[in-house]
Amino acid sequence: MLNDPALWHRIQFAFTITYHYLFPQLTMGLAWFLVYWKWKALRSGDEKYNRAARFWAKIFGVNFAVGVVTGIPMEFQFGTNWSNFSKFAGGVIGQTLAMEGMFAFFLESAFIGALIWGEKRLGPKLHFVAALGVALGSWLSGLFILVTNSFMQHPVGYTVLADGSLAFDDLWAYLLNPWVFVQFAHNQCAALVTGSFVVAAVGAFYALRQIHTEQSRLYLNAGTLMGLIASILVAFPSGDQQAKFVGRYQPATLAAMEGRFHGGRLADLAMIGQPNVAEQRLENPIELPGVLSFLAYGTFTSYVQGLDEFPKDQWPDNIELLYYSFHIMITLGTIFIGLMGLACLLRWRGRLYTNTPLLWALMLAFPFPYIANSLGWMTAELGRQPWLVYGLFRTSHGSSPVVSSGDAIFTLIGFCGLYFVLGVLFLYLIAHEIAHGPESA
Repeated sequence: MLNDPALWHRIQFAFTITYHYLFPQLTMGLAWFLVYWKWKALRSGDEKYNRAARFWAKIFGVNFAVGVVTGIPMEFQFGTNWSNFSKFAGGVIGQTLAMEGMFAFFLESAFIGALIWGEKRLGPKLHFVAALGVALGSWLSGLFILVTNSFMQHPVGYTVLADGSLAFDDLWAYLLNPWVFVQFAHNQCAALVTGSFVVAAVGAFYALRQIHTEQSRLYLNAGTLMGLIASILVAFPSGDQQAKFVGRYQPATLAAMEGRFHGGRLADLAMIGQPNVAEQRLENPIELPGVLSFLAYGTFTSYVQGLDEFPKDQWPDNIELLYYSFHIMITLGTIFIGLMGLACLLRWRGRLYTNTPLLWALMLAFPFPYIANSLGWMTAELGRQPWLVYGLFRTSHGSSPVVSSGDAIFTLIGFCGLYFVLGVLFLYLIAHEIAHGPESA
């Protein structure tokens, strides 16, 4: 097993893409805060909003730069590590990957320089346009990537050529894949959760230190309100619709996510339990009767298939990790709603800024949306296994035949070392900006 090159290709790609996505989720989450503060500054003329925008634009810029550096290797890995997959599906997915680079990335890159360094030259109105361009570019980039991933989850709009590779049959069916809209809404709301928690955490840090009082209240107000709204939207309707799509198009994935080995009506939703794959049962479960049937198919009496109704070679290949990833993500999402709901309640009552325990909770909570987002993507990608393109092309057939296990391990070690250095540099730069504070932005 450890000598299987495909395993090391998967580990390397999983590491690089998980590390990379720590950065785009914050840029996508912060982008609309910048737009909001520039809009408020334009409408009210109050300089505090401009100070907030300048401060967070610097953090956005550092985050964006590291995201670019960590994102470039993934494009090359399609050729170096996954050449068979690229030969098979490159005629389809290569189009949106190219569109992401040509349109969205360049749009965001062009405006980010103007946002950070061009305020005096542009003036208030054009500087607001620059913030809007950055936000649109970052979300458009996410859209093109998610169109690509949605095709891998639910392939539509394609035809199979004589050589066995894929090509477009209907470009608009590909771009308007129904999976895209649900996944985009869910993913972008989750990015807003990350941005909200980071903004609120910095506000809480300043409030606890009793410095930058005006700015800390601005960050706490915006972060907790958007955090509550986005956390709710992640769960419903976007998360609810995502679950229904999985149930409709990937029923084996749904069964594995819930540790459901045997089918039936009035399917219970597992709150707690440990999947025992060898004995095909869920141990020590605490379940809500009929709730899985309702969430997946809309009625409590709907039939939910079990894993035993599918060939074993079509089961996700790591059911335990898939199950725990999904359930920890759901647990964290529920905690986010509770924490931000409590913060908004106390803010409305005027007690948030002096409530030390809650400020500590908000300050220390910022890593958890990163964890939840990573677990969400693990759920999506582990759930799609054993397919690279669901139902069409297996993961075991996609790796590069001429790249050995040793090559993959060597480059993985190199990525680990490089990304460690980048991570330390990133944390230093962010800590430097936070220490200087918004007043010097």
